[in-house]
Amino acid sequence: MDNRFLHIHPKDNILVALQDIPEGTDIYHDDITIPIPKKVKAKHKFALSPIKKDALVYMYGSIVGKALVPIQIGEAITTENLVHVAANYQVEGQQWNFTSPNIDVFKDRTFMGYHRKDGSAGTANYWLVIPLVFCENRNVEVLKTALLKPLGYKTSAADIISTETLVKQYKNQATSEELLKSNILKPEIPNTDEQVFPNVDGIKFLTHDGGCGGIRQDSVTLCNLLAGYITNPNVAGATVLSLGCQNAQIPILEDAINKRDAQFSKPLVILEQQQSKSEQHFIEDAVKQTFLGLIEANKTKRAPAPLNKLTLGLECGGSDGFSGISANPALGHVSDMLVALGASTVLAEFPELNGVEQELLNRCESKENAKKFATLMQTYAKRAEEVGSGFENNPSPGNIKDGLITDAMKSAGAAKKGGTSTITDVLDYTEPVTKKGLNLLCTPGNDVESTTGLAGSGCTIICFTTGLGTPTGNPIAPTIKIASNTQLNERMADIIDFNTGGIIEAKATIESKGEELLEYIIAVASGEKIPNAVRLGQDDFIPWKRGISL
Repeated sequence: MDNRFLHIHPKDNILVALQDIPEGTDIYHDDITIPIPKKVKAKHKFALSPIKKDALVYMYGSIVGKALVPIQIGEAITTENLVHVAANYQVEGQQWNFTSPNIDVFKDRTFMGYHRKDGSAGTANYWLVIPLVFCENRNVEVLKTALLKPLGYKTSAADIISTETLVKQYKNQATSEELLKSNILKPEIPNTDEQVFPNVDGIKFLTHDGGCGGIRQDSVTLCNLLAGYITNPNVAGATVLSLGCQNAQIPILEDAINKRDAQFSKPLVILEQQQSKSEQHFIEDAVKQTFLGLIEANKTKRAPAPLNKLTLGLECGGSDGFSGISANPALGHVSDMLVALGASTVLAEFPELNGVEQELLNRCESKENAKKFATLMQTYAKRAEEVGSGFENNPSPGNIKDGLITDAMKSAGAAKKGGTSTITDVLDYTEPVTKKGLNLLCTPGNDVESTTGLAGSGCTIICFTTGLGTPTGNPIAPTIKIASNTQLNERMADIIDFNTGGIIEAKATIESKGEELLEYIIAVASGEKIPNAVRLGQDDFIPWKRGISL
């Protein structure tokens, strides 16, 4: 086997370069000699045979584009010779047979989780401080200052920088060159302050720009999202700050919580500033009541939980030309194993499912779910086209630079995160996961908006594949960063947790890396390993306002 390239599917008329292939090279595949007229960079694709103008181009066995001009054998696929085209799809006649992977190694395994009264189990135990409206963001920050350090929690990533060093040098008349050469990084010093509540993993302070203004639907959606965070198994309780006059009213939030959990019993502090004597009294009350809530939250300890209590979010961002053949399929194998174990997995980012709709429709367990998925996709596409930003605009400059030329090509690789299992449910944004098996969740392709939605629907861990590297996390769902290639793993070791580059290098298989990744997930779920996104405080939170976000 030639390790310089890969032919993914028998139907494909393009190959993937696994390493740089120099100009003038002859490569051989299935008794065919393929001359390389110009250098093909690693991760990029090139023609297996001559492709006529307007002919369809296939990858992963799916249509990923149409030739704009004739493409000669061995020629690299670029934005100049390929345009986005996606296959048509229909709801009728879906059929799928899921072959369960071998789960013998994991069938009796457990993780050390936080058990909730509703029968769920969290992988973490967080207290939330959240505003119902952007007017309260300032008070959220005041509470952050008031609570974190005195309670023994890590305060800020900004603590690693010593600006004082620059000030001192400046006062001593240092030159610009001297200032640029100065070492202002502080050594990472472990927090030696005693954590007052050892069973509370942290206090998470969320801020946003919603709750008032815009359309009323945005406020209802925000309340549904916040209710999803409050009822997430990783959350012990919450402090909610309301101004009082905003669109996102307290009863809307309370109703959303009750719809998710009619027997809701977590500590919940809701305070309204316009009913307080002063801002100072408002903050004082919030600190006192939060402290009492933390006392209750601290009573919950980790205990063994079966793996079917996990709800795993499947996410990708900063994808490259290797994502669809290493990191995503490995994560897909994890998804299939967890489904076979009776757990829930959630595949999001609907713009990145464009072109693989038919396969996903075929995998839907019920016709009702198939219809819902088709409707959500069609509605999303229509809204995107109305503002002149169709799915064909999805690949980012970084995606294209690293070999993902069309949205359909990107989507065909992105969908691999969902493995091959049957789809048991299709969810609109903010709808909670209620069924075991693979779920589809309508979110945008924007990384943070999507991960925000995954946690809001109940995910207790998020696996995030990347080929280019992206510093993204979530406040309540530990986020595991998975590299598609070893170079990224080495270059951005401070944010990457797991490397699947061995698949590209023919040193590992999709199955072996998937099993290794599941072991890592279990360790994270048990609190034994801390993902870098958690360690670095990458608590990203952006509610989706249902506008166009690819």
